[in-house]
Amino acid sequence: MWTLVMYIGQVMKDVLKLPRPLSPPVVKLETRVDAEYGLPSTHAMAATAISFTLLLSAPSRIQFQFELGLLMAVTLSTMVCLSRLYTGMHSVLDVICGVLISALVMVLTYPYWESFDRFQLTSSVSPMAALALPLFLSYTYPELEHYSTTRGDTTTVLGAGAGCSVGYWLNEQLGETFEPKGVLPVPLPALTAHTLALGTARFLVGVVAVVGTRQVMKAASLRLLYWWYDIPKEDQSARTRKEIEVPSKFATYTSVGLVHSLLVSRVFLLLGLLC
Repeated sequence: MWTLVMYIGQVMKDVLKLPRPLSPPVVKLETRVDAEYGLPSTHAMAATAISFTLLLSAPSRIQFQFELGLLMAVTLSTMVCLSRLYTGMHSVLDVICGVLISALVMVLTYPYWESFDRFQLTSSVSPMAALALPLFLSYTYPELEHYSTTRGDTTTVLGAGAGCSVGYWLNEQLGETFEPKGVLPVPLPALTAHTLALGTARFLVGVVAVVGTRQVMKAASLRLLYWWYDIPKEDQSARTRKEIEVPSKFATYTSVGLVHSLLVSRVFLLLGLLC
């Protein structure tokens, strides 16, 4: 859902081409995305989609008080939406549209979540589709009259989603899906000092693995592409060219998604970090 709503939001930005709030009167606390358009807020879209997809999916696996989960989902998505206003990056209209678009996508896709899940995990064509479609969408991303970070950011999202999808499929084929043990839904584990320590250790190991993968793959892919297109290695501006940016980011973040979904959990098992 994160991949889907982010792609929809990024494309809408570059098709509608509605500007971000003027500064002044707002004070922009972020400058990297000045060249991007404003509507809709993809942060608002992602926060809404992630929070409420988790809320609607979790009851089939974990027992918890739904009202508490709803409060947490509303709080998290609201905080992200408000942050886009006080950083000066979006108008109220941008944020509201982002929330409503995500809500619409979720309503339209909710009846098919289980079917998509089965296809993603069990179909023999799943890994091919998971790689080919995002790569195609990355290369056919709408062209702008000026360079914007949206194409690179969208490729990053699509690559990470592709890598995770292939990793989940491989886990299913290998017979280790890391599903909760016992009759579903299982009780929510108590938060003890031991589980908190395990969670912290998993977080640190995961960060090292993911960041390390990103650094290695980014350097390797850029070096290979610079060599292939005979570009001087000191030419930093070449990274914004489609033939460099798209394959480099897609390869890098597909690898990140694979490491996250396939290898890191096995490292947890080796280190005894899974409950």
